[in-house]
Amino acid sequence: MRLLTRMVAALATAGLLLIAGLTAFSPPASAATLTEVTNFGQNPSNLRMFLYVPDRLAQPPAVVVAMHYCTGSAQAMYTGTQFASLADRYGYIVIYPEVTRSSRCFDVSSAATLQHNGGSDSLGIVSMVRYVLQRYNADSNRVFATGISSGAMMTNVLLGAYPDVFRAGAAFAGVPFGCFATTSGEWNSDCANGRIVRTPQQWGDLVRAAYPGYNGPRPRMQLWHGTNDEILSYVNFQEAIKQWTNVLGVSQTPTSTDYPQPNWTRTRYADSAGVVQVEAISMQGVTHNLPVSAADAIRFFGLDGSGGPTGGPTTSPPVTSSPPTSPSLPGGSDSCRVSYTMNTWNTGFTAAITITNTSSTPVNGWALTFTLPSGQNIVSGWNATYSPSSGAITARNVSYNASVPPGASVDIGFQATHTGNTSEPTAFQFNGANCTVV
Repeated sequence: MRLLTRMVAALATAGLLLIAGLTAFSPPASAATLTEVTNFGQNPSNLRMFLYVPDRLAQPPAVVVAMHYCTGSAQAMYTGTQFASLADRYGYIVIYPEVTRSSRCFDVSSAATLQHNGGSDSLGIVSMVRYVLQRYNADSNRVFATGISSGAMMTNVLLGAYPDVFRAGAAFAGVPFGCFATTSGEWNSDCANGRIVRTPQQWGDLVRAAYPGYNGPRPRMQLWHGTNDEILSYVNFQEAIKQWTNVLGVSQTPTSTDYPQPNWTRTRYADSAGVVQVEAISMQGVTHNLPVSAADAIRFFGLDGSGGPTGGPTTSPPVTSSPPTSPSLPGGSDSCRVSYTMNTWNTGFTAAITITNTSSTPVNGWALTFTLPSGQNIVSGWNATYSPSSGAITARNVSYNASVPPGASVDIGFQATHTGNTSEPTAFQFNGANCTVV
């Protein structure tokens, strides 16, 4: 019980921050309003259902389920995100489920919620979807889920347990399907703190076991996470990538990488036909209170008229950085300084690197070289491109951090696996100059 109280307190704090971050939007400017629906079908955990139907519907309309964070509400999601205002533009229907238990957290841990037609919150939400499909003659081939924090966890649950219902999801700061599973319903500290690390096959098997015998198509997934998430460890981001690339049968090696905003690194994982099955956006330096880009989620769903990853060009060409264009820095350790901080767990770690230009020469285009100890292998990174993934590494600037004036610093980092050796690199060169390591 103490653990559950701690869960509510932790996520309540995050929820308050999210409220502060989400209230920048106004309710949609139309006659349509948020309306509660009762008696919508099976509802084992007494969820409330709120519905937003825009004045002008596409025919047939798509359906988006938007789920709140712990301590949140349907009203908070309605007024605090752009899913309803975008519905006015694109003609889809939005379902806003609301938890009635005191924590206001969705059940993402019980055996019932993690099983197809097993019960609890996931079944109640699917009942809402089935109600809308029937009542509004909505398009059963265009049903999508999205959520923040607890709602992001439920997005993973819904896509795992009900692949026959959902076509794609967008999870903002969540955890993989099954990561939070407990027998008591209490807070799962191992998952929250990033201590549950599995192979892609093991993660995928958890999803496949949720609906035994299902052989149909699986929903695509968009994942969002801040590197400084203090509530749900950033480790869960990479674990979720491992899970959904395995479930969807695509390589864990991105087919493209780009940087839509200065602190975003977006990796895409496409199938042999070029359709993006998994899209992952890492936000450098961002906490659990991450920005919610509803427009990007709607684009990924293909509801904005662009076709999304299922129509037209589906992958961007890989973004690569040019070799350094500035002259090499003067030799000697007075030219640069590097701070390298590791956060390790069972078979993985993250590395945060700060590079400081301590010379009097401005840098415009850079490369940092170092050697990873044996058994370490980079799986994803931010604020730089890394090549190769093991051994002698070269990290090159991206478009927005190529310039490093004298005395300035740049922060980069990566996530990697290890086989037991958690030693740090012993030497770094920045544009050919040996750096002081601190």
